[in-house]
Amino acid sequence: MTTTQTPQSSRLRPCAHAQPCSRSQVRTGPRLLVPQPLTRLGPGRSRSRLSPAPTCAARLSPTPSRRSLLTAGGAGALAATLSAALAACSGGDPGGAASGSTVTVVTHDSFSLSEDLLAAFEADTGYTLTTLPSGDTGELVNRLVLTKDAPLGDAVYGIDNTYASRALAEGVIDTTAVPALPPGADGYVVEDTPALAPVDVGDVCLNIDTAYFADRDLAAPSTFEDLADSDYAPLLVAIDPSTSSTGLAWMLATVGHFGTGAGSGFASYWKTLVEGGTRIDAGWSDAYYTDFTAGGGQGSYPVVVSYSSSPAYTLTDDGSATTTAALPATAFRQVEYAGVLTGAANPEGGRAFVEWMLSRAVQEDIPGQMYMYPVDAEASLPPELESFGPLAPDPVTVSPQDITAHREEWLSAWSEAVGA
Repeated sequence: MTTTQTPQSSRLRPCAHAQPCSRSQVRTGPRLLVPQPLTRLGPGRSRSRLSPAPTCAARLSPTPSRRSLLTAGGAGALAATLSAALAACSGGDPGGAASGSTVTVVTHDSFSLSEDLLAAFEADTGYTLTTLPSGDTGELVNRLVLTKDAPLGDAVYGIDNTYASRALAEGVIDTTAVPALPPGADGYVVEDTPALAPVDVGDVCLNIDTAYFADRDLAAPSTFEDLADSDYAPLLVAIDPSTSSTGLAWMLATVGHFGTGAGSGFASYWKTLVEGGTRIDAGWSDAYYTDFTAGGGQGSYPVVVSYSSSPAYTLTDDGSATTTAALPATAFRQVEYAGVLTGAANPEGGRAFVEWMLSRAVQEDIPGQMYMYPVDAEASLPPELESFGPLAPDPVTVSPQDITAHREEWLSAWSEAVGA
């Protein structure tokens, strides 16, 4: 039986059926607002928030969530959270993983695969699969680093290229456990270390409400520079990179496109956006579902930071067209990885999980469950994704090494630019 361990957390529970609950402040220009959010599932990648009480035997939900708000605490808060979770879910055993018959996987909060595949993994390997959701990418890696001398599990899934170099530098990945990679995955390997195996990819980019522009006979924006124009800046709802991995990815897109030079770099671009009226939300769910005009709510912003795959989930009733469009010229490619944890209690089970994530069956299940593209170049894709949500042909890139070296510096520059 697959189980999900939910560590104790100070973060809010998911709002059931989009009922309002409180959330962190969001920024619109230099002003601070405290609106009520809607937490829904859909075409973005919002991380579901953790329950405030540990649950050690909850069945893994097959319904995916998408990337959203992460409020990461300091090292002390993380350590306290981990201690509470371990005491509740593993009887005080700091190792996290149980016996050799159980494989424990530390994941981001949006891990989801079809129930039949999960059952097949257990039947084929003889392992009981337990997952430990651990927040968004930044919080996930922080937890792995803090507990690397007593690892929480046997494997990890959900480290992305914005934190991959840090995970490798801290030694949390067993670099001797090298799986066979599927066709096309080699190009996503970080620092020549395939033990941190690429699993899936997605492009974070701007999305537009096509009807908004057509109805007003306005030319739709298509580039970063278009959004800096005074006519378009007030139409954009962006996402805080300090509280959301989606927001961080798109900030990195601006770093890669504009550079970091004084007066002309990405910080100046963000200052122009905010001074022009761009809104900044704390997470993807709020930006897409609450503030985006095509997000199903009463939003007033027809341009939003989302994913290139999002238009595949905003189809017309007959499925012949989509009501939104991605702007590929504004895309940053996000890559998610899996690996065996150093010091794992069950390294064989951890390796079996990583190899399974790279299998053709799982690779073809990922788009429908987690709305990402498989790294396997030969895996079949849903026709809607191929037609309406393709990857960008030439996404902006920033090396994982540069991200690790300058992440905090860039976030500080961003905060100063937007008046955070």
